[in-house]
Amino acid sequence: MKNNDTLTKMQPRMKNPAEVIPEAVQPIQALYATAYKGGVPPATLALVHLRVSQINGCSSCVDGGVRHAKQAGETDERLFGVSAWRDMPYFDEAERAALALAEAVTRLSDQPDPVPDSVWNEAARLYDEKALAGLLLAIATTNVFNRLNVPTRQVAGAKEW
Repeated sequence: MKNNDTLTKMQPRMKNPAEVIPEAVQPIQALYATAYKGGVPPATLALVHLRVSQINGCSSCVDGGVRHAKQAGETDERLFGVSAWRDMPYFDEAERAALALAEAVTRLSDQPDPVPDSVWNEAARLYDEKALAGLLLAIATTNVFNRLNVPTRQVAGAKEW
Protein backbone atom coordinates (compact mmCIF):
# COMPACT_ATOMS: atom_id res chain seq x y z
CA MET A 1 0.00 0.00 0.00
CA LYS A 2 1.23 3.48 -0.83
CA ASN A 3 1.69 5.97 1.95
CA ASN A 4 0.36 9.53 1.74
CA ASP A 5 3.75 10.98 0.72
CA THR A 6 3.90 8.65 -2.26
CA LEU A 7 0.33 9.50 -3.26
CA THR A 8 1.11 13.21 -3.05
CA LYS A 9 4.16 12.76 -5.27
CA MET A 10 2.04 10.95 -7.84
CA GLN A 11 0.03 14.10 -8.51
CA PRO A 12 1.53 16.75 -10.78
CA ARG A 13 2.22 20.10 -9.15
CA MET A 14 1.16 21.81 -12.35
CA LYS A 15 0.83 21.06 -16.04
CA ASN A 16 4.04 20.48 -17.87
CA PRO A 17 5.56 23.92 -18.58
CA ALA A 18 5.55 23.11 -22.30
CA GLU A 19 1.78 22.71 -22.06
CA VAL A 20 1.43 25.99 -20.18
CA ILE A 21 3.51 27.75 -22.85
CA PRO A 22 2.70 25.57 -25.86
CA GLU A 23 5.10 27.44 -28.13
CA ALA A 24 7.87 25.56 -26.31
CA VAL A 25 6.81 22.09 -27.44
CA GLN A 26 7.74 22.33 -31.11
CA PRO A 27 11.26 23.76 -30.63
CA ILE A 28 12.11 21.21 -27.93
CA GLN A 29 10.83 18.34 -30.05
CA ALA A 30 12.65 19.71 -33.10
CA LEU A 31 15.90 19.92 -31.14
CA TYR A 32 15.50 16.32 -30.00
CA ALA A 33 14.75 15.21 -33.57
CA THR A 34 18.00 16.76 -34.77
CA ALA A 35 19.93 14.40 -32.51
CA TYR A 36 18.83 11.57 -34.80
CA LYS A 37 20.50 13.26 -37.76
CA GLY A 38 23.98 12.69 -36.33
CA GLY A 39 24.17 9.08 -37.41
CA VAL A 40 24.09 7.49 -33.97
CA PRO A 41 21.92 4.36 -34.03
CA PRO A 42 18.43 5.07 -32.65
CA ALA A 43 18.83 2.19 -30.17
CA THR A 44 21.90 3.91 -28.70
CA LEU A 45 20.04 7.21 -28.40
CA ALA A 46 17.18 5.38 -26.66
CA LEU A 47 19.61 3.87 -24.15
CA VAL A 48 21.18 7.30 -23.56
CA HIS A 49 17.72 8.84 -23.01
CA LEU A 50 16.86 6.11 -20.52
CA ARG A 51 20.14 6.41 -18.59
CA VAL A 52 19.99 10.21 -18.33
CA SER A 53 16.38 9.98 -17.15
CA GLN A 54 17.32 7.36 -14.56
CA ILE A 55 20.09 9.59 -13.20
CA ASN A 56 17.71 12.55 -12.95
CA GLY A 57 14.90 10.50 -11.41
CA CYS A 58 12.44 11.42 -14.15
CA SER A 59 9.81 8.69 -13.88
CA SER A 60 7.85 10.09 -16.81
CA CYS A 61 10.89 9.96 -19.14
CA VAL A 62 12.01 6.55 -17.85
CA ASP A 63 8.52 5.20 -18.53
CA GLY A 64 8.24 6.80 -21.95
CA GLY A 65 11.82 5.90 -22.82
CA VAL A 66 11.29 2.23 -22.04
CA ARG A 67 8.04 2.18 -24.02
CA HIS A 68 9.64 3.79 -27.09
CA ALA A 69 12.71 1.57 -26.90
CA LYS A 70 10.55 -1.57 -26.69
CA GLN A 71 8.48 -0.40 -29.67
CA ALA A 72 11.75 -0.05 -31.56
CA GLY A 73 12.66 -3.65 -30.69
CA GLU A 74 14.91 -3.16 -27.66
CA THR A 75 15.23 -6.19 -25.38
CA ASP A 76 14.21 -6.39 -21.74
CA GLU A 77 17.72 -7.51 -20.75
CA ARG A 78 19.29 -4.37 -22.18
CA LEU A 79 16.62 -2.08 -20.76
CA PHE A 80 16.93 -3.64 -17.31
CA GLY A 81 20.70 -3.46 -17.57
CA VAL A 82 21.06 0.22 -18.45
CA SER A 83 21.31 1.30 -14.82
CA ALA A 84 24.29 -1.04 -14.33
CA TRP A 85 25.67 -0.94 -17.88
CA ARG A 86 29.32 -1.10 -16.77
CA ASP A 87 28.74 -4.56 -15.31
CA MET A 88 26.41 -5.96 -17.96
CA PRO A 89 27.49 -7.89 -21.06
CA TYR A 90 24.68 -6.53 -23.23
CA PHE A 91 26.31 -3.34 -24.53
CA ASP A 92 28.91 -2.88 -27.22
CA GLU A 93 31.91 -0.57 -27.09
CA ALA A 94 30.17 2.34 -28.82
CA GLU A 95 27.09 2.09 -26.58
CA ARG A 96 29.32 2.05 -23.50
CA ALA A 97 31.11 5.18 -24.69
CA ALA A 98 27.78 6.91 -25.33
CA LEU A 99 26.47 5.92 -21.88
CA ALA A 100 29.67 7.13 -20.18
CA LEU A 101 29.41 10.45 -22.01
CA ALA A 102 25.72 10.72 -21.10
CA GLU A 103 26.50 10.18 -17.41
CA ALA A 104 29.34 12.71 -17.39
CA VAL A 105 27.37 15.40 -19.22
CA THR A 106 24.35 14.87 -16.98
CA ARG A 107 26.41 15.02 -13.78
CA LEU A 108 28.44 18.12 -14.60
CA SER A 109 28.69 19.36 -11.02
CA ASP A 110 29.70 16.01 -9.50
CA GLN A 111 33.39 16.15 -10.45
CA PRO A 112 36.09 18.80 -10.77
CA ASP A 113 36.64 17.70 -14.39
CA PRO A 114 33.01 17.05 -15.38
CA VAL A 115 33.75 15.37 -18.72
CA PRO A 116 37.19 13.80 -18.29
CA ASP A 117 39.43 13.40 -21.31
CA SER A 118 39.19 9.63 -20.95
CA VAL A 119 35.41 9.73 -21.42
CA TRP A 120 35.56 12.30 -24.22
CA ASN A 121 38.42 10.60 -26.07
CA GLU A 122 36.71 7.21 -26.00
CA ALA A 123 33.51 8.70 -27.41
CA ALA A 124 35.50 10.65 -30.02
CA ARG A 125 37.36 7.47 -31.01
CA LEU A 126 34.09 5.69 -31.74
CA TYR A 127 31.93 8.53 -33.06
CA ASP A 128 32.76 11.18 -35.64
CA GLU A 129 32.08 14.85 -34.96
CA LYS A 130 28.56 14.75 -36.41
CA ALA A 131 27.64 11.73 -34.30
CA LEU A 132 29.13 13.36 -31.18
CA ALA A 133 27.01 16.42 -31.91
CA GLY A 134 23.94 14.18 -32.15
CA LEU A 135 24.80 12.47 -28.87
CA LEU A 136 25.30 15.78 -27.09
CA LEU A 137 22.01 17.12 -28.45
CA ALA A 138 20.20 13.97 -27.28
CA ILE A 139 21.78 14.19 -23.82
CA ALA A 140 21.07 17.90 -23.46
CA THR A 141 17.49 17.63 -24.68
CA THR A 142 16.76 14.68 -22.40
CA ASN A 143 18.06 16.79 -19.53
CA VAL A 144 15.62 19.55 -20.61
CA PHE A 145 12.73 17.07 -20.58
CA ASN A 146 13.83 15.84 -17.13
CA ARG A 147 14.17 19.35 -15.75
CA LEU A 148 10.65 20.20 -16.84
CA ASN A 149 9.08 16.95 -15.62
CA VAL A 150 10.81 16.36 -12.27
CA PRO A 151 10.10 19.66 -10.46
CA THR A 152 6.50 19.68 -11.68
CA ARG A 153 6.11 15.98 -10.77
CA GLN A 154 4.76 14.81 -14.09
CA VAL A 155 3.23 11.36 -13.62
CA ALA A 156 4.70 8.40 -15.49
CA GLY A 157 2.37 7.16 -18.19
CA ALA A 158 0.02 10.13 -17.90
CA LYS A 159 0.97 11.92 -21.17
CA GLU A 160 3.69 12.37 -23.65
CA TRP A 161 4.50 15.47 -25.59
